[in-house]
Amino acid sequence: MAKEVEFENAVKTILTHIGEDITREGLIDTPSRVRKAFEFMCSGYNQNPKEIIEKALFTSTNDEMVVVKDIEFYSFCEHHMLPIIGKAHVAYIPNGKVVGLSKIPRVVDVFARRLQIQEQMTEQICDALNEYLKPKGVAVMIDARHMCMEMRGVEKICSTTVTSALRGLFKSNKKTKDEFLSIVSASLHK
Repeated sequence: MAKEVEFENAVKTILTHIGEDITREGLIDTPSRVRKAFEFMCSGYNQNPKEIIEKALFTSTNDEMVVVKDIEFYSFCEHHMLPIIGKAHVAYIPNGKVVGLSKIPRVVDVFARRLQIQEQMTEQICDALNEYLKPKGVAVMIDARHMCMEMRGVEKICSTTVTSALRGLFKSNKKTKDEFLSIVSASLHK
């Protein structure tokens, strides 16, 4: 309870600092709303990708690429705490086990719902799947807009940043990498 009050008081301080009247009708409940919003939007700190993946592993003879693309996510830039809005494309090649398809977007959210830089988030998603799923390979590509570039700074509206992380066969086998890129390329910059 003390941390909640401390957070809400910090929001009041910010509102006062920017010139707002924290007693006006529209702002009375804003500190509580902001706290609750941040608790949800930063809930990734309280989640463990290992638990998510290990709860939904199934034996399979499939050894072909599994791709889940266009996974929408929202994150926050750790430098300005402004939104990052994008899509993740994730692929893996099973090695005796597959994971429930809904778990892949959940792993994306574990890392998206933290203060982030896109480059690191891409690596974290890839490494978590590689470590806990133990596939023959993992590929992650993220295409995102950064509000810290659009709302302030250089103010370049609708520019996107694309990052990738490759492990196993996706890194060592050009044909596998090219197949992944072919599958996700139609989704880029939609």
